[in-house]
Amino acid sequence: MKQSTHNPVFLSFIIFLFFIHLPAFAVETKIRQPVFAGSWYPGTRSELTQTISELTLRAKKTPVNLPAGQKLKGLILPHAGYIYSGFTAAHASHVLKKKQFSKVILMGPDHRIGFKNGSVSNAEAFKTPLGLVYIHPNSAALKLQTDLFKHIPDSDRLEHSLENVLPFLQYYLEDFKLVPLVLGPCNIDQISNAINTILTKDTLIVVSSDLSHFLSYSKAVQKDKSTIDLILGLKSRDLMNQENSACGRIPILILLNLAKRHSWKPYLIHYSNSGDQTHDRSRVVGYAAIAFFENIAKPAKQKPVSEFNEKQGQALIKLARYTILKKLGLISDITIDSFESTVSVSDFQIRGGTFVTLTKKGRLRGCIGNLVSEKTVISGIKTHAVSAAFRDPRFPPVSFAEMDDIKISISILTRPKPLDYQDGPDLISRLRVNVDGVILRQGKAEATFLPQVWSQLPRPEQFLSQLCRKAGLPQNAWTKTKLEIQTYQVQYFEEKQ
Repeated sequence: MKQSTHNPVFLSFIIFLFFIHLPAFAVETKIRQPVFAGSWYPGTRSELTQTISELTLRAKKTPVNLPAGQKLKGLILPHAGYIYSGFTAAHASHVLKKKQFSKVILMGPDHRIGFKNGSVSNAEAFKTPLGLVYIHPNSAALKLQTDLFKHIPDSDRLEHSLENVLPFLQYYLEDFKLVPLVLGPCNIDQISNAINTILTKDTLIVVSSDLSHFLSYSKAVQKDKSTIDLILGLKSRDLMNQENSACGRIPILILLNLAKRHSWKPYLIHYSNSGDQTHDRSRVVGYAAIAFFENIAKPAKQKPVSEFNEKQGQALIKLARYTILKKLGLISDITIDSFESTVSVSDFQIRGGTFVTLTKKGRLRGCIGNLVSEKTVISGIKTHAVSAAFRDPRFPPVSFAEMDDIKISISILTRPKPLDYQDGPDLISRLRVNVDGVILRQGKAEATFLPQVWSQLPRPEQFLSQLCRKAGLPQNAWTKTKLEIQTYQVQYFEEKQ
């Protein structure tokens, strides 16, 4: 009798043979294999672990002054062969620890291909002798912006700037997912905007870059000091115009862009050059480890204006309330010293801008004021109290029945001063969150936000975009053109119930 080819055991055997003969790529994860292991850095796990361990022990002996109460957000590390730059790269051990970040955005320059914008690997993981680092889903999200990012296979295969830094990150952080970006000439703002959308509190940005190349030792030290000073000063424009400053200048400029937006401050951890390791000082390459920190300590309350104390502020609020009640016909004329015996009208002869704000059950009910005035504070408060209650075009006039639900606050302004800045990121870096009120002008378009608005719009990008919108300008006008900006501060008082 003929054996049936439909026998289940027979079919299972055929299927098994089929799968074991499939090419490896059909059944395995797509891995970006190490290319420079064994040449630029040790090629086995034991040798690589020992090398980084020894470099770390040496680096830990370097005195490093780091800020207290701040969170690491970014790093610049070198990517040369470990015998040259490994000692400086190991200074990352001063700021990195196990499981500190769940995501690392690793940006390096294109050395070998020549392309614009960004290359993002199609691999599912990068492999080094220390193991696999899996790719974060944000990588795929970036590639949806096809005008900025795409997969360039030759770059993925040949570029060393990411691979050489990765083992240090594996050794110090251990467990994280990777967003690998290799960058050519690009629009810094556009790439920064894209990266900004994937930043989270658990994200670290690492830039892979060496400094000057093939200068004599003394010239390299001088050149690199200038470059480092520009980085520490967040001076993007000057760095952009510096030749032979850093092979990773483009990713550094992107990090500086983001640092300005988020008020990160850079600190130099270590500098060296290849001559320090090889003692050949004729043609050297420079290396730096620079850390960027975000201040997470609660800022001390600042009083930008100090003319009035709390008792005087509450007296002015009472004056505003009584002025509204008088307008409603509920009380007769009143002076400020008639309800607060310890306050005299002579205390309020200072002249300047004032605002009166009314809220009802937490919602705005009226806000009127002026930025600059030759009127006394008393006169301004009385005038703006009436205007906020009865003449704010956004709201109907206040009625007597509402008065018990209305809370009054007042702002007394310093005289506005022009703010000089270079570009959008520089403007963001100069604004003081929760301190500065901002006046924005372009031609006849003008608007202001009091410092209190920072509580609703805490990020400078949001604050400026909404201020542009209030002025009738495109929301991104502050990123496209240089506007006239002035800042001022206020002394702010809320009504005590």
